[in-house]
Amino acid sequence: MSPPRPFFSSDTVTFAMHATDTRPEALPSPPSWVPFSFSCGFLFRHPRLLGLSLLLMVLTGALTWWGYHFAVDAISHLAGSFFTTPPVVERFWHWPILWGWMALKWLFLLLIKVAAFYLAFILAYSLTTPGYAFLSAWAGNRYCAQAGEGEAVFSLAGAWVDLREGIKIGLVGVLVTVVGLLVNFIPVAGQATVFVLYTYYSALMFVDYPASRYRWTMGQKLGWLRRHGGQAFRLGLFPALIGMVPLLNIFLMALCFPLFTIHATLNFLVIEGRKAVVPVA
Repeated sequence: MSPPRPFFSSDTVTFAMHATDTRPEALPSPPSWVPFSFSCGFLFRHPRLLGLSLLLMVLTGALTWWGYHFAVDAISHLAGSFFTTPPVVERFWHWPILWGWMALKWLFLLLIKVAAFYLAFILAYSLTTPGYAFLSAWAGNRYCAQAGEGEAVFSLAGAWVDLREGIKIGLVGVLVTVVGLLVNFIPVAGQATVFVLYTYYSALMFVDYPASRYRWTMGQKLGWLRRHGGQAFRLGLFPALIGMVPLLNIFLMALCFPLFTIHATLNFLVIEGRKAVVPVA
């Protein structure tokens, strides 16, 4: 007859240690992040990516410049002569009215320039979506072998789908712009809300390129933003800041848009688990 098994055997203790292990390394780690500096170096290390980026840069800048002037003229026409004829000052109590009119005029001019930029850029974004989707796929292939797993076949029909998805996101941008114009009249809180809206919308624009490679729907892309809110905010932060600078935003966004596209692509692949190791710049 074998001796009785002790209650605390070595197997029991080992199992209990694994079951109660709360060390940080035993917990799931959050998705890694590709630094912006690494994305810059990645672009300049690949001449073909850089050449395609320059071509898309010129096309995006030209379309945005044309659309910006068209949008400014259209919005100014809608405003009529309200901001061209100042109130008449005949009594001393008329001066506050004039000052209020001048402040409202400058605020209106700033708002229409920001709104016109976003409307123009949305047009350029929609028309150039197939080109940036190709740039995103090309960058993803050079970043990791897993980028091609589960992708849709590249074809003319697929390019039309990319263009259609770009138009959808463009329409979302029009809605965001209209809401931003209305909310911006709320002091402080309104401006903060507009900035957050533009930040997440900018992230949606750039996430669209790598996600379209796998034919994600609009609902899937919006769901990705909700699941990865912090990473999405980081992706859209720089583009949103650039978009708030009147006039210069046209050139800066056209200049940086290919880089933002590649940066979003690399991070999308990392967050989705298609790249096991993230190189540190």
